[in-house]
Amino acid sequence: MTPETVGSGMNAVVLTALIVIYVLVIGYLGWRGWRRTRTGQDYLLAGRSVHPFVMAMSYGAAFISTSALVGFGGIAGQFGMGLMWLVFMNIAFGIFVAFIWFGRRTRAIGQALNAKTFPELIGKRFKSNGLKIFVALIIFVFIPLYSSVVLISGARFLQEVMMIKYAWALVIFVTVVAVYVIFGGLKGVMYVDAMMGSVMIGGMLLLLVLCYVRLGGVVDAHQALTDLAVLVPERLPAEYALGHRGWTVMPEFNSVWWWTLVSSLMLGVGIGALAQPQLAVRFMTVRSTRELNRAILIGSVFILGTAGSAYMVGALSNVFFYHTDKGIASGIRQLAIEAAGGNPDLIIPMFIREALPELVLYVFSLTMLSAAISTMSSLFHVTGSSIGHDLCRGISGMRRDSTLATRLGVFFGILVSVIFAMMLPPGMVARGTAIFFGVAAAAFLPAYVAALYWKRATRAGVWASVGVGVGVSLFGLIFLHRKESAGLGICQALFDRTELIAAHPWPYVDPFVYSLPLSILALVTVSLLTAPPPERHLKRCFGRHGRE
Repeated sequence: MTPETVGSGMNAVVLTALIVIYVLVIGYLGWRGWRRTRTGQDYLLAGRSVHPFVMAMSYGAAFISTSALVGFGGIAGQFGMGLMWLVFMNIAFGIFVAFIWFGRRTRAIGQALNAKTFPELIGKRFKSNGLKIFVALIIFVFIPLYSSVVLISGARFLQEVMMIKYAWALVIFVTVVAVYVIFGGLKGVMYVDAMMGSVMIGGMLLLLVLCYVRLGGVVDAHQALTDLAVLVPERLPAEYALGHRGWTVMPEFNSVWWWTLVSSLMLGVGIGALAQPQLAVRFMTVRSTRELNRAILIGSVFILGTAGSAYMVGALSNVFFYHTDKGIASGIRQLAIEAAGGNPDLIIPMFIREALPELVLYVFSLTMLSAAISTMSSLFHVTGSSIGHDLCRGISGMRRDSTLATRLGVFFGILVSVIFAMMLPPGMVARGTAIFFGVAAAAFLPAYVAALYWKRATRAGVWASVGVGVGVSLFGLIFLHRKESAGLGICQALFDRTELIAAHPWPYVDPFVYSLPLSILALVTVSLLTAPPPERHLKRCFGRHGRE
């Protein structure tokens, strides 16, 4: 199948008709959310009465976006199945640790303090309106980066599959998401997410099965991928080959790619999932701990079926691109990154377009739309709540919830994300995701853990922790981590070098590796040096109403 057949004739008509029906279903679910949204609590927390299936699917759909399916799937196409360790990290930390140790306490303490957002939970737990505003500001500054790369990944998929201009693809996504997020609130978001999550897991499992069928079976496909290892030295550009030993083994220890895989992706994204505001708020939407327990298995299967399938297919796509009939006939055999013109964000869309039956293409168009829209809606909602509920009310001192201000905040967050999506360079999807997850973990995770479990933590300690986490992360991105410091050019302008420390492996160590420990150290040290919080407030948080 050629690109021309996808974007012309009956194919385009059928695909457009399916997308229209799909959008109408989204509109209906958003309308249901709007009809059931009466108060600020309804808009921000879906009335704290969400079914566990809806909560689990919404959590998974918000967690696994096109940045995972397209961006990280493309990274797997570059470097292979070592990325499957990230799936394990996502399930271990993003589901089991998050639901069992974080979810229960978040729901209980959030209800005891009547907190409706992540910044409000931190602010009320440590009795600091200023801290709530500071956390909301960090979300407002960094989440548009993440939402923009999700937007890019979805738009790139539409660009490749439907053969439409990138700008028009952005317009399609933004218009659909804006309508039901702005009006439907979190109820509308979670209803739509549950539907999209079902489409995603079915579509990605089907993709994995068809990939193995296309490549001759599981054993033959993996053997063929293993045999491609001999091509690494001669076929991969130097910037991709450092430490690469093949697509079915881990990279060489202490190599450039080993540090990228382990520090940025496995640790930064894997552990960073625990400190995602858009995920934490979902724990406060269910009635009881029992609903959280019922959601664990659903969430685990979802992560394995979606992200796991994408990473496997991304790695195996090398076999298809190298052994495709077109490549053999023309005498040109290409690896995935070569076929995509050096842009990993195009590997998964190109494989779907060129390797699968035409009818199946429609299913995956809806799957990728679901992945992009579900995560973007959650990010836009948390951005809007941070601006409208936390910043506006915190700065102005309004006591009443202002749903209008939150909706305007959603609109502003969408606008900023679109601007970023138009400005960011190619190949930024996976890296932009890793940056946000790493910064969020360093800034929020120690404070979040302390809010739930450490009674001795103080307001000053949390201020120090959040400040150090953000500050060190930014310093690392600007002056130490080569991928960002060289691109930004600030270090070059000030010190005439791309990074301050050139000795291996420091230019490739993600800032998360040192920013999180320093953030923890700041929290513990300052808390122990300052007066403990009042016992009366601790009883309110951890007493009868705040127990699990």
